[in-house]
Amino acid sequence: MTASDTPLVPATADPTPWALPPQAVLVEVGSSDAGLTAEQARTRLAEVGPNRLAPPARTPWWRRVLSQFDDVLIYILLVSAVLKAIVGDWIDFTVILAVAVINAAIGLIQEGRAEKALDGIRGMLSVHAQVRRDGAWAQVDADDLVPGDVVRVRSGDRVPADLRLLTGVNLRVDESALTGESVPASKSVDAVPAEAGVGDRSSMLFSGTLVSAGTGTGVVVETGETTEIGRIQTLISEVDSLETPLSRTLDAFGKRLAVLILVMAVVMVVIGRVFHGFETPELVSAAIGFAVAAVPEGLPALVTITLALGVQQMARRRAITRRLPAVETLGSVTTICSDKTGTLTKNEMTARTVRTAGHEYAVSGIGYAPDGAVSLDGSPAALPEHPDLRRLTEVMMLCNDARIVHEPGGEGDGWRLVGEPTEGALRTLGLKAGLDPSGWRRVALVPFESENKYMATLTEDPEGGLHVLVKGAPDRVLDRCSTQTGPDGRPEPLDRGFWSAQIDEIGAQGLRVLAAARASAAPGSTTLAPEDVDAGLELVGLVGIVDPPRPEAVEAIAQCQDAGITVKMITGDHSGTALAIAREMGIVRDGDAPAATKVLTGAELEAMSTEELRAVVEDVDVYARTSPEHKIRIVSALQSHGQVVAMTGDGVNDAPALTQADVGVAMGIKGTEATKEAAEVVLADDNFATIERAVEEGRRIYDNLRKSVLFLLPTNGAQSLVILVAVLLGWALPLQPVQVLWINMVTAVTLSLALANERAEPDIMSRAPRDAKASILTPAYLRRILLVSVLIGGATMAVYFIERDQGMGVAEAQTTAVTMLALGQLAYLFNCRFLDRSSITLAVLRGNRAIWYSAASLIALQAVFVYAPFMHSWFGSAPIGLREWGITLGLAIVVFLLVEAAKALGRARQR
Repeated sequence: MTASDTPLVPATADPTPWALPPQAVLVEVGSSDAGLTAEQARTRLAEVGPNRLAPPARTPWWRRVLSQFDDVLIYILLVSAVLKAIVGDWIDFTVILAVAVINAAIGLIQEGRAEKALDGIRGMLSVHAQVRRDGAWAQVDADDLVPGDVVRVRSGDRVPADLRLLTGVNLRVDESALTGESVPASKSVDAVPAEAGVGDRSSMLFSGTLVSAGTGTGVVVETGETTEIGRIQTLISEVDSLETPLSRTLDAFGKRLAVLILVMAVVMVVIGRVFHGFETPELVSAAIGFAVAAVPEGLPALVTITLALGVQQMARRRAITRRLPAVETLGSVTTICSDKTGTLTKNEMTARTVRTAGHEYAVSGIGYAPDGAVSLDGSPAALPEHPDLRRLTEVMMLCNDARIVHEPGGEGDGWRLVGEPTEGALRTLGLKAGLDPSGWRRVALVPFESENKYMATLTEDPEGGLHVLVKGAPDRVLDRCSTQTGPDGRPEPLDRGFWSAQIDEIGAQGLRVLAAARASAAPGSTTLAPEDVDAGLELVGLVGIVDPPRPEAVEAIAQCQDAGITVKMITGDHSGTALAIAREMGIVRDGDAPAATKVLTGAELEAMSTEELRAVVEDVDVYARTSPEHKIRIVSALQSHGQVVAMTGDGVNDAPALTQADVGVAMGIKGTEATKEAAEVVLADDNFATIERAVEEGRRIYDNLRKSVLFLLPTNGAQSLVILVAVLLGWALPLQPVQVLWINMVTAVTLSLALANERAEPDIMSRAPRDAKASILTPAYLRRILLVSVLIGGATMAVYFIERDQGMGVAEAQTTAVTMLALGQLAYLFNCRFLDRSSITLAVLRGNRAIWYSAASLIALQAVFVYAPFMHSWFGSAPIGLREWGITLGLAIVVFLLVEAAKALGRARQR
């Protein structure tokens, strides 16, 4: 069949092209080795659409704006503004409306991370492609590719669509952004089983991945949204945004508070009218005063500002927060699901162990920097004293195309790999061992091919001798050997059983095993062919390579576990490698449970129903060979148990799960743009340990929010209680509504934000994670709020009626009552510095300068209220003497001591 004979519209393609032979796939998509004609391509482009990821439908701007006001606390803000307009306080009315608008603006700026994630993915796609049209190769826009096009790729190219490989020479592709596997995947034209996962489809090239080495051709089988990367886009767009624990608790609390205020206002009006005969205007004024006093209109602003301060603090600790609520949510995390490659590990392959016939050498240091050494039984192994080690490092370093480049002042430690990660690890091994490769010269090369799985070079040593050096998969190299290098560097008979056992032992540790062999070449040789290395080689030894754990991540995992946070590894790597790394990092601890129950593969997860997965998800520590869908299922299953899940990652394959998780955490350096845009938190240093610090910061911020709410509500409660009791008992109002507005305003400006700067409590990372469903206020804290409301409200009423009994005028008595409210709240602020610990300690006077700035500002403003003539006309205040200041200060100290007594009683009950 020629290109001109193929149908214009492709046949219905088999859903598993990787499982079919190349020619069968060509038939399925209605193409041939010669590709399509230009006319066929145009027809198919009209049929299937361009090869790009379409932007999602955007929500209209007006609906996005209105959605920012759809919150019960914002309703309370707006009601408060209306009430303040009713009483004619237009300045406060304007301020409250401004707070509501600022909240909405922040929400609009912070939202849309999923849309930006899709933009990030679209930016990964290739711009151009080499395609065969009308029997000739041409460069076209990647957008114009259609199923059936034959495309050519080579090293350095980004794959422009999902391709079924037709031909390939030494083809390896970096799929880490898609699969999470740190080593480039070798590609072959051979079909693989239909049930193979994405990481095992060696006959496929996926859109957006990067060709590391070799060349190849493939036929396009999927374009645009039907590619693997397009499916990830669909997953991201379909994931629902989750409410944060704080938003849930504050929403529930706000609704209950709104109902309570409404009911109490109605009760107050009814009793005042029916039992005490208050006039309607007087009752309306009292009801407005009560509502204004009771509504904590500063709460939304308080929450927003506290979270914003937390964002600044987290940024100083290298965690950049893209959404304010994520700061608090981090503090309630119960499970961290972490990608392995580049997150828990360095994503820099490192030789860990060297095995020769006579010795097993250990290699220290991690990454490509030549910092470390090769040792034997704890002592440095010098090459002159260990000829077997010299032979092995010569093969691994010289039969190698990678280079290690030092760039002073560069990123990280300044050492950079040019070439493949595995070869970089072997090159660094030679540097650590002290081998000097200068003077050696490569004469000929047999490149690595996936069919042979070895590389061979003909190399000349400094004395002019020729050697054949071979490295590759241990089974392929072992088959070609008849002797082995002894401890003295001389050949001896091959012990195949010994080497087979060593390969299994090193592989069981989760290390990738490579073998080295060599042979002498005839003088004057200038060529090297595969048949020259088919037999008669001398096996030099084995090297075990691993993507090493980050040392700081090991410590951070231990700290998370001490804080009651479970860490789970979700990776695209093989189960053996993943389990070994998890053991090394302390994620898996050898105990009663067998290893099989600690690891779940993608294939096993695929066979499970949602109910079956939920039954085991909390017991499994490691998930291997996972796909993007698997990660979403795992996160969802954990959330079904009430877990608050943080998901970390750096690849495109992590983006959907980051969106599904309660907190998505992306790597800032090695993370893809799609991952960063899908995440709520981006780690500027790619350091897992930063997550632990961010969790600590999140807990501190939640503590401070709780302290602030615990402070704010009794201040409102005391003010509203004064008006409520006066109306219910038929007394004259101790406070005018405008005076209530003053004390609300002055405490909001001065005291409310002081607690946002509190330091972390000493036991903050030894507590179990808080229950995300629990209210921000426990029953004990609600009792404390009621107690403080009664204490401050009672003291306020007491000073008013005492002053009236002493013959003082109404204005002076009301001014004393307002001063009592101010000083009582200031005293209670010191109670709130420590949630449950005693505040009767010198520590309460240290550690937060904002407390003292706030106290000084409050007293200064209250002095203006008491003594400034213009305030007398605006607020009905009047000057008071030292006696009144002394009484209010003394009662404030009594309030402080009584609250401390209640806290001590609570601690005794807990014990």
